[in-house]
Amino acid sequence: QVHFVESGGGLVQPGGSLRLSCTTSGFRLDHDAIGWFRQAPGKAREGVSCITSTGIADYADSVKGRFTISRDPADDTVYLQMNMLKPEDTAVYYCATCRTLKFGDKYYFEGRDYWGQGTQVTVSS
Repeated sequence: QVHFVESGGGLVQPGGSLRLSCTTSGFRLDHDAIGWFRQAPGKAREGVSCITSTGIADYADSVKGRFTISRDPADDTVYLQMNMLKPEDTAVYYCATCRTLKFGDKYYFEGRDYWGQGTQVTVSS
């Protein structure tokens, strides 16, 4: 059975950093793509980043240059390093299996079968 558990969220000031972790069980990072999504109150869920089974990572324009996704296949954990955080990054962040879609030079991400329960990130002074 597949389980994803996110951690690392919290309250941070604008310009600060956080690192989110997604610990997986019953799942192999070298078998499927996994990524991060977020949902702010009153807004639609947004795909943030997706990394393939071979380690190719893509990002939404809203986070490019500030967020970095990485993975540790040894313990099947995925990370999201978030730097230069802005108030508009405030949301519940979820990890999920994903699919990357590209239209022109922009990337979009679809969540697929498995999701974690989410971790709250609040950026505020």
